[in-house]
Amino acid sequence: MLKRHARAACTALAAAGLLLAGTGGAIADSAPATPSAATTLRTADAPPELLAAMGRDLGLTPTQAEARLAHEAEAGATAARLRDRLGAAFAGAWVDGADAGTLTVATTRAADTAAIRAAGARAKLVTRTLAALDADRAVLDRAAGPATPVRYVDPRSNTLVVEETEAGAAAALLAATGTDPGRVTVVRTAEAPRPLYDLRGGDAYYMNGSGRCSVGFPVTKGSTHGFATAGHCGRAGTTTSGFNQVAQGSFQASVFPGNDMAWVAANTQWTSTPYVKGSGGANTQVTGSVLQPVGASVCRSGSTTGWHCGTIQQHNTSVTYPEGTISGVTRTTVCAEPGDSGGSYISGSQAQGVTSGGSGNCSSGGTTFFQPLNPILSAYGLTLKVSGGDPGPGPGPGEPEPGGTWKAGTVYAAGATVTHGGATYRCLQGHQAQPGWEPPNVPALWQRV
Repeated sequence: MLKRHARAACTALAAAGLLLAGTGGAIADSAPATPSAATTLRTADAPPELLAAMGRDLGLTPTQAEARLAHEAEAGATAARLRDRLGAAFAGAWVDGADAGTLTVATTRAADTAAIRAAGARAKLVTRTLAALDADRAVLDRAAGPATPVRYVDPRSNTLVVEETEAGAAAALLAATGTDPGRVTVVRTAEAPRPLYDLRGGDAYYMNGSGRCSVGFPVTKGSTHGFATAGHCGRAGTTTSGFNQVAQGSFQASVFPGNDMAWVAANTQWTSTPYVKGSGGANTQVTGSVLQPVGASVCRSGSTTGWHCGTIQQHNTSVTYPEGTISGVTRTTVCAEPGDSGGSYISGSQAQGVTSGGSGNCSSGGTTFFQPLNPILSAYGLTLKVSGGDPGPGPGPGEPEPGGTWKAGTVYAAGATVTHGGATYRCLQGHQAQPGWEPPNVPALWQRV
């Protein structure tokens, strides 16, 4: 924990001749009836500052960065459709390549490989399902200690990874829990993640006039403005002041350990905006909260080290800090330092989560973990502040509203079902619904069943 005292994307894709599944084999002469995943997630609107940071930290040209964001959006949608189709046999998905142009989907069922390839992805046949390895991780979580601080499923190796700080610690944990060592990869690490105590997305805030953390994402709850942040930064009732030391608000709810989530309600002097503080203080817009796949690029904003980028390594990771274990966090290659806790992780314009903890620093490099944002929004009934986009066509003149159970502002997890316009749809990628993202309009997020 870190707290201290398509502007050209579509052109680039066409020029490179790289189209992932779901886009078809060629670009049609006329506009499609429904938007692509890249259009839905507005990857072409990435600001120059974000592209520059991706160039610095990932070694990409602006054209490569634009293409990568578009590929990641399409890969996420394709992987979600395949996960839904493969069901229990699904064993993970990830993107590779400098521009994330290669999507791999793993399965335990040989009969699935043809369908995976037909969707434009590489198929990998493995022996263990993602669900089975996640169940193993949950068993280890209950017995893990500081000497085995991190546990996660690595879909590339189809194993459960246990990091140990002391020789033999992982073996002892496996023996104590009866876990098959053949399903586990042990990694020796010199550093253990910890809360690095000391607070826009990315702007500083101060707790009770002392410790500092970083704003995650501005939100609203009814008419109240505020922001999501890390739970270890404060408890319910903890008062806050802003980056300018002006009285700001107070923590309304907080969970840590277990999870690392909280939200702060601001007073009437403060207004939520749909922005994260980017490179040089420039505003980076937030347009949604679709979680991106393993291998995707992600950038972090924090009040100590500013704007840094890397990639998503694993979702649903478990980490044991000195204060206890938290589960369901995402592991990344982005660096962070004390004071960055609670700050924003964003992929393109999609909010990902808030900084929890990590190891290393922004001089020598490190590993960080973020608490995904959608569970925070869902737990506390918050609405992410997003910048305006195309609200979609809506009903025609004289046509009734379609009705159904779908509702803007609701956080939907992958697999959730809703009705809209007399049809049933299943959610493919977790997100908070917003006007314009009605199920028929966004096939990257919803599939009719």
